[in-house]
Order: sequence, then structure tokens, then C-alpha cells
Amino acid sequence: MNFKEIIHILQLGQKTIATMESCTGGGVVNAITNMEGASEVLKYSAVTYSNEYKVKMGVPKDVIDKYTVYSMETAIEMSKAITKFANSNYGIGITGKLNKSDPNNPSGCDNVVYICIYDKDNNKFYKEVMTVNKESRELNKKHIIDKVIVMLLDIIK
Repeated sequence: MNFKEIIHILQLGQKTIATMESCTGGGVVNAITNMEGASEVLKYSAVTYSNEYKVKMGVPKDVIDKYTVYSMETAIEMSKAITKFANSNYGIGITGKLNKSDPNNPSGCDNVVYICIYDKDNNKFYKEVMTVNKESRELNKKHIIDKVIVMLLDIIK
């Protein structure tokens, strides 16, 4: 699966997208920019591995403090913050752990990822919690990217 169809649909609708990724390390935006036409629909992308930079990009610190960085609430705020920052139609927020503990954020399951796609035009959030259990980070990232593609296609069609 790839972003080719998504880019085409966004181009036809003159819609844009932005991403704020954590555990995927920019994997989603990389997959988008691997396709022709990405520059017409991609407004901005941020890889915010640390809590500090999630907050600097607009995620309320109190949300991270209350729900942890590994939560759907944080993914929701990431998707909303990046949409606002980039003035895009859609924003993707992804946070979670890929089978590894985080000494800076010890709470949360070590193999759960939270994805939220915000549709600004309809003020609607599309959410998915997924378990990642592939043997490598690379395969887990691919699994997450494939899920984002399916979610986006369902949203924009």
C-alpha cells in the first residue's frame, strides 16, 4: 500500500495534510514524499520524539501530564496542533511505543500505538489504537503506516 491514491484525491479536492509523528520517526511523511505530487498536498511535518517538542508544537503540557505521552488524548492533541500549525485540512498525530520501554516516560504499554487523524473541515477526529508486535521497529513502522493509509482512504473518499 502507498499514498499515491490519497495524494490524487487530496489534489482533486484541493486539500492538504500535515503530520506530527513520534514513534514512527517520520515514516508517514517519508511514505507521502515518496509519491509524485506530495509537494502539492503536504504542508508540514514534525517528528516530535520528546515531550518538550510536542509541547512546543502545541500539545498542551497538562494533557501529557494527565494522560501520559502514550495516550489517545495526546495523539488527538498532536493531530489538532499540527493541523493548526500548518493550516492544513487534515492532521495526523501518532504516538506510542514500538516494543521498547521509555525511561523518560515509564507509563504506558510497550507495544501500543495511538493514531489520530483530524479533519479540520468537519471538526472530526478519527482514532485508532493498535498493537505492534513485529520483530523489528522497521516492520512495526510499516504496519502503522499501512493503517494510516487505510484510515485516510476511508476519511477522504
